[in-house]
Amino acid sequence: MSRAVTVVARRPFSGRVGLVAAALVVLGEASWLVAGLPGAALVSDLGAVAVSSWAALACARVARRHPLSLRRFWALLTVTMVLAAVGRIVWTAERLGGHELPHNALVGTLFTAGIVTGTAALLCSLAAPRSLVGQARTLLDGVIVGLALIPIGWVVVYRDLATADLADPQRTLGLLYPMFDLMQLTILVAVAGPARPMWRALSLIGISLGIRATADAVYVSLVAHGNYAPGHPIDLWWPLSYLLVGAATGAPPPAGWDDGEESAESPLPPWWRVALPYLPVGGAIVAVVLARRPTGQTPQLIFVGMMALLGVLAVRQGLAANENLRLVARLRRLAYSDQLTGLANRLTFNRRLRRALRDGGAAAVLLLDLDGFKQVNDRFGHAAGDRLLASIADRMQDAVGGDGMIARLGGDEFAVLVTGDRPVAPERLAERLLAALEPLPGEEDVGVHPSASIGIAEYGPQHTSYTDLLRDADIAMYAAKAAGKSAYRTCTPGLRESAVSRAELIAELRRAVDEDQLLMEFQPIVDLATGAVRSAEALVRWRHPRLGVLPPARFLPLAEETGLILAIDRWVIHQACRAAATWREYAPEVTVAVNIAAAHVRRPDLIATVTGATAAAGLAPRALTLELTESALIDGSEAVLERLHQLRELGVRIAIDDFGTGYSSLSYLHRIPATELKIDRSFVSRLDAGDPRAYATVEMVNRLAGAFDLVVVAEGVETGTQHAAVAAIGCLHGQGWRYGRPAGLSELLSSLTPIAVGPLTGPVDRGSKVPDGTGGSALLRVLPGGDDGIVTENGTPFNREQR
Repeated sequence: MSRAVTVVARRPFSGRVGLVAAALVVLGEASWLVAGLPGAALVSDLGAVAVSSWAALACARVARRHPLSLRRFWALLTVTMVLAAVGRIVWTAERLGGHELPHNALVGTLFTAGIVTGTAALLCSLAAPRSLVGQARTLLDGVIVGLALIPIGWVVVYRDLATADLADPQRTLGLLYPMFDLMQLTILVAVAGPARPMWRALSLIGISLGIRATADAVYVSLVAHGNYAPGHPIDLWWPLSYLLVGAATGAPPPAGWDDGEESAESPLPPWWRVALPYLPVGGAIVAVVLARRPTGQTPQLIFVGMMALLGVLAVRQGLAANENLRLVARLRRLAYSDQLTGLANRLTFNRRLRRALRDGGAAAVLLLDLDGFKQVNDRFGHAAGDRLLASIADRMQDAVGGDGMIARLGGDEFAVLVTGDRPVAPERLAERLLAALEPLPGEEDVGVHPSASIGIAEYGPQHTSYTDLLRDADIAMYAAKAAGKSAYRTCTPGLRESAVSRAELIAELRRAVDEDQLLMEFQPIVDLATGAVRSAEALVRWRHPRLGVLPPARFLPLAEETGLILAIDRWVIHQACRAAATWREYAPEVTVAVNIAAAHVRRPDLIATVTGATAAAGLAPRALTLELTESALIDGSEAVLERLHQLRELGVRIAIDDFGTGYSSLSYLHRIPATELKIDRSFVSRLDAGDPRAYATVEMVNRLAGAFDLVVVAEGVETGTQHAAVAAIGCLHGQGWRYGRPAGLSELLSSLTPIAVGPLTGPVDRGSKVPDGTGGSALLRVLPGGDDGIVTENGTPFNREQR
């Protein structure tokens, strides 16, 4: 196709010479006729023969060079131009033989045959309908226009003529030529629809048809009124129409047209294109009334034409009715079945389910969701995914058989409806479905065999509608996924209650940020060598109006699933920065740490959020530490790493949180601009039991951090034994209940504010001001050694007995 288009994209030299010669012939004829020189009739005849013959040769030549889809189009135009040339030759010979206007049967047959082949050519163009019904409809539209123009033309041309003047049938039948021309022009407008760009060749042929229709109409009018003589200037219009047909052979097919196959869904035609064949009918009705003679009779030609018009309209409406029926059937299939798999769709499934519940019989729903289907699309493409869906649908259809109705609800989600006496239990049907989805021989090697998670719900008194039943099946399906996938679960009251509570919690969480229900607490991070509080980790809590204060583990996973974590993260960053700015007024060197979700790390607006929060609080960026989990860092792209480097350049510190529980890949430590490493509490907690492997793990992580120049923070230190162990290993900082529970900002600040205390007759809290024996007071610090290691700033020891 592409090679053929390249060939015809540039008109050959011989073609250009022929076009120039034909144009000169038309120009010479025009000059001759306008000047009224002798022999004008012969000149006009010879000019028409010459130009039509050249147009026939041009069409024949381009037919060999165009692709197969256009070869028939140009071949039929070649025949049309040959018939036009032969017709003009016969016309000229007859006229030179003594017939002034040789309207004989032979000439009429040749011209009529040319109209037939020209119409056939239009119906073979690339834009024409491919089906026989579509071609017949287009042809009938053209015939309707032509027949409707008979009474209109009669009124315009013959109305003022006497009946005697119309005795010659040849003169009367001349009215049919403009009708045929306009019929062809209507067909051309119909086939040159909006589905594709307008082909320049069709545009030139359309102009040619318009010129010919005008010439025929003027010619018929002149002949009817006896004002025509051979050599009249109107004779120039026919060679001009042939010239345009020849010029159209130089137009290449539009880019993207490939052997006539449709590449996209055809758009709807404009209203005027649909109404085009019917618009002249109204004019024909008015013309019939005007054409009636004073005696009340209707001219025979008009009567025959109107009868033919009614017959063609009846056939056209019959085709339209047939197409409407086929369209209704197709729309019904589209509305009630899935086009990819051929199964029932969601609409059909819901209708059948509602009908089953209305009938009062037993009903159960199995909801299936394919596991890992997204990976198939990502790896092999959506076309392969569609083929897999069709294959899976066939397998499941075979597995279900007559025991239920299977439907595709959308995407990779299917459902099975079991009604009536249920000869097979839903659980047994689920087992059959899982067995049907096991990989066939060879599928394991290519990795295109997703399993399915199935949820089962049986209709009962707890359900008020079919939506409740589908909801329970969905709940059970997600429980099957949580159980490890490739399994089925039946909805129970416990599952339902848990899911409803979870949904309610998510809905309430959406209002938590806007309604100021979140609060911040801070857990101190201490210097193990001095016991000084060097930093604090900001921890978010949810002050739930009904459930009380909820810890992060209760609602942050839900926030990450729903995307609400981004809004919560932004709120935490701003609150933590404001709190740190207030805290640094008492202790200028302290810092604050904030946990950042993985979804937030991947967002490009993280830097803007951080800089905006620090600037609004007046906090130096170096006073802020962002804590990120290993999984969030490893899953990051190059853009994420670049974002972290930009944060480090601003001074923001980066901490790797929960180290050792994720991928623990050493390679990413070389790339991530981290400043701190936090040992997960799961390793620290085992130090109480004297686990040598836990001790070795913490020691190894501490050495690794030292090699990368990272500050180590031991998390979850709760006992003196754990404290002594991490201090002995060499960890610089510790965090945990041993040094302080999470508390509000006011409590954190109280550790730096002198507090008047009485005699040490009771327990003394860490951070309290106590008499130092010199008449003043000193801030208590926690030192390695446990509860007995509490001392004042000037070094005076205290122990439990002293307290």
